[in-house]
Amino acid sequence: MTTLQIPQHVVLNETVRMQCNFDLDQETLYSVKWYKDGHEFYRYVPRDVPNVQTFRVPGVNVNTRNSTEISVVLNNVNLTSGGRYRCEVSAEAPAFQTVSDHADMTVVVLPDEGPRITGGRPRYQVGEVVRMNCTSAPSNPAALLTWFINDDPADNQYLKGPHLTGVDEKGLQTAVLGLEFRVANEHFKQGDMKLKCLATIATVYLQSNEESVEGDERILKAPVMESRETRAQSHTRNDLTNGGQIATILTWMIAVPITWIILAR
Repeated sequence: MTTLQIPQHVVLNETVRMQCNFDLDQETLYSVKWYKDGHEFYRYVPRDVPNVQTFRVPGVNVNTRNSTEISVVLNNVNLTSGGRYRCEVSAEAPAFQTVSDHADMTVVVLPDEGPRITGGRPRYQVGEVVRMNCTSAPSNPAALLTWFINDDPADNQYLKGPHLTGVDEKGLQTAVLGLEFRVANEHFKQGDMKLKCLATIATVYLQSNEESVEGDERILKAPVMESRETRAQSHTRNDLTNGGQIATILTWMIAVPITWIILAR
């Protein structure tokens, strides 16, 4: 066996090609057999007439016209098509040397819409708490949800969940991931904060939803203005503390030129 090519994830109702590549090393091929969850569903024996046989296995609909000694094509995969597939290759007598390999395949039912964000407000002030939920549409398997704040992944301590619903009558699940954190100045970029939820399923599905919320500019600037006022008041108090010394210096600076004028006369 050189390579076994079985897609890890396929979409419902798609046509799937599985390929089993092998090197006979000067032996003669006796048979190639395919199994799903331990049950044989396809057999290729070059000496037989016909050389292809199929066997009924739930979820397996073989396209015999496009299947060969190294590949099997399945039409219209459904949820029961998912499982462990194994290819077994045997050489001719007398040794009947046999090699095999297997891989798992999952059939994906895609969500019919992108993730939905709820619980947000159009405006937040520093110190307020954001509490939002991202909910995926039903799918199989449930979508993986990720929160982003200004395009950066949200800190794990901000996340609540994920929580999965039970499987519905169609075999689908819904995922919910909460986002909860206290707003700080750093969360705003030029007065706005972007909150995005991304839903993915393996490499076959990627959808996102984003909300942009505003910060109160007056509130955002308040801490900076307060710190400047505090520093200004501090300087004023120092001036008042050293008032006597400053007055003495000013008197001396004024008195010296007068003395020079008197001596000149």
